[in-house]
Amino acid sequence: MWLDIVLLTIVSIVGVAAVATVLLSEDRGLLFVAVVVIWFIAISSVISRLVTRPDHLQAMQSHHALEIANRSLTFLRRGLDENTARAVCHIVLAETEADAVAITDRERVLAFVGVGQDHHAGGSTIMTRATHDAIESNEHGILGSKADIGCPRPDCMLNAGIIVPLRIRGEAVGSLKFYYTSSLLLTETQVAMAQGLAELLSRQLELSELDRQTELATRMELKALQAQIHPHFLFNTINTIASLIRTDPPEARRLLREFAIFYRRTLETGDELVPLEQELEYTRRYVGFEKARFGERIRYEEQIDPGTSSLRVPAFALQPIVENAVQHGLRGDRPLNITLSAHLDPPNLLCIEVRDDGLGIAEEDLERVLLPGFGKGLGIALKNVHDRLTGFFGSESGLTIDSRSGEGTCVTLHIAVPATTIDEDGHAQSACSR
Repeated sequence: MWLDIVLLTIVSIVGVAAVATVLLSEDRGLLFVAVVVIWFIAISSVISRLVTRPDHLQAMQSHHALEIANRSLTFLRRGLDENTARAVCHIVLAETEADAVAITDRERVLAFVGVGQDHHAGGSTIMTRATHDAIESNEHGILGSKADIGCPRPDCMLNAGIIVPLRIRGEAVGSLKFYYTSSLLLTETQVAMAQGLAELLSRQLELSELDRQTELATRMELKALQAQIHPHFLFNTINTIASLIRTDPPEARRLLREFAIFYRRTLETGDELVPLEQELEYTRRYVGFEKARFGERIRYEEQIDPGTSSLRVPAFALQPIVENAVQHGLRGDRPLNITLSAHLDPPNLLCIEVRDDGLGIAEEDLERVLLPGFGKGLGIALKNVHDRLTGFFGSESGLTIDSRSGEGTCVTLHIAVPATTIDEDGHAQSACSR
């Protein structure tokens, strides 16, 4: 930077001196032309240095690579496949000086766009030895000639290229390839650009892998919760049905059918998000079994705003909470009243409450209910539901628990509903097809 200032100062001094010389010279026309030419060359040199200095080029490359990576984000967050690779190749080709762009996994060309795409087809096996070498060595490679590219077509116009590994957690999972029709375009600037862009795309692939692992963990948690349906509930329900076979056969048959539907959904459902109405129906079936066992000792009611029934909630989010109320709140001296309500808090927060007037939670336990490792059996259900709410809907969502020993408990599910599912009147739009 200081050198640039010095050069500008020298040019200015030379310019002033040249003007003075022209004014004092007899052959002013010739001297004027000469001085103008010298001045023009000097200024051009300074401007050229300002434009082409390394830090300026590096800043431009970084900004350009970030723009390309930003446009590619929505595609690569879905993972690396033929569709996402093709979309990214089109973006990179349009924004760089490459004549063709390709993305591969470790074995196949996922996409190829640009010059030569008529015969370098996506989905084909990688032909270039240098590509395999770059992936195996986890280092970039340079294709300096037509022979290095290895295309069997004599009329192929590609004569140079750059291969850069795409990595996930440091391991090469594929490559990004830039092709050029002339080896003169194979400059250090283009190599640096390819490396920087591949690094950014690799970070996006890592985010995609993280999303996939998070989704897998969520599925496993759901399966674990499904497997935690209390064994005592299973045995007690079967015993209840068995006893009704003698005293009330029609009721026994009805409960047996309901029980089959209830457990079929428990074992077979793969949905992570379901309409609230479906989750309510599942919870009602559970309450029906407990009422068959305890009779009027359990009283259950719902207060559901009509604008909420189609909104999606995590599967098995309500039944475990109601079961907790029965397991830990039931008294011996009076009925347990459970009320399940749902309403929308403006602008887009769905609140679902499960309130009971049972035994409540001891004050020393209340602060630990949502901590990892607290409780056993269905005691971990609250923590599970809380984590799934925040995982699906963000940090604004989750559980809050208010309880007083001897008076009852209120568990509230807060769900940040996407604004697109709420109409102008504050009601939920149909979400069953989402």
